[in-house]
Amino acid sequence: QVQLAESGGGLVQAGGSLRLSCAASGTIFSRDAMGWYRQVPGKQRELVATIISDGRTNYADFVKGRFTISRVNANTVYLQMDSLKPEDTAVYYCNADQRRWGQAYMYWGQGTQVTVSS
Repeated sequence: QVQLAESGGGLVQAGGSLRLSCAASGTIFSRDAMGWYRQVPGKQRELVATIISDGRTNYADFVKGRFTISRVNANTVYLQMDSLKPEDTAVYYCNADQRRWGQAYMYWGQGTQVTVSS
């Protein structure tokens, strides 16, 4: 089992920056992929960025060049968000993706609200 806790959300003006943090506890290893997703009311949750064990990252097109995902150890992941736009307003969720014996286990945090004003 893995528990995820996000922090760092808030209200920011367009063009500003925020850094989200995700603290993982439980049985998690550096080989487990982690990432950030976001969701607005009435829409599906969408991928923002992921980072895998060898450090490779993947970003949604709408955040490329503005957001940076990083991982300092097995338990801590950050999302640096720069040049924020009003359309980035959403609840941001931390995710851990574990693969064990051919099974995929997905874990989610409670989410943190990011609001970007114009």
